[in-house]
Amino acid sequence: MISQLRPAIVMIALFTILTGLVFPLGFVGVGQLVFPRQAGGSLIERGGHVVGSELIGQSFTSDRYFQGRPSALMGADPKDSSKQVSTPYDAGESGASNLGPTSKALIDRVTGDVAKAGDAAKAGGGPVPGDMVTTSASGLDPDMSPENAARQVARVARARAMSQQAVQALVRAHTAAPALGFIGAAHVNVLLLNLALDAASPAGGGHVSPPAAQ
Repeated sequence: MISQLRPAIVMIALFTILTGLVFPLGFVGVGQLVFPRQAGGSLIERGGHVVGSELIGQSFTSDRYFQGRPSALMGADPKDSSKQVSTPYDAGESGASNLGPTSKALIDRVTGDVAKAGDAAKAGGGPVPGDMVTTSASGLDPDMSPENAARQVARVARARAMSQQAVQALVRAHTAAPALGFIGAAHVNVLLLNLALDAASPAGGGHVSPPAAQ
């Protein structure tokens, strides 16, 4: 019996060490050596302070900034733990609203957002981009579509007393093409674009700062 169990126990111990320790630590070590920034969370620093990550979206509400897609994240109400309140882009959570296409709450919210997007960004023209009024599956999407950005140019330019051409140039400079030219879609990182705005238009108050929720 012992002679039959010994090989099984040895194999379990061996593969536990290999797959549970050696491989993970090896991959982490290689990642830290070859891609140290990405392995560390793609953090963005300004003035010696971490203001965010390229991988995690943030909630911007000021007219001076481009705003990412809506986030459906909910968290406990600090005033009443039995209730929940909206906590957009809370990096401690991740998830969608789980509301179906027949949900009245979802229909009302999207309808209202479409109306607001149309009123606030008529200069953008065309249909309202889907990512401007719909939430992502994670609630933490750091990017927006170029079409979404285009609809916000007039508002941002007006709030910063900048020309629309200057703001559009920043959007173009921060528009990333699909990987390898065909994987995914063109996108704009909201935080990087807003940081570029602060650099281009430092006057007037209001800068992205930790935690960059404007």
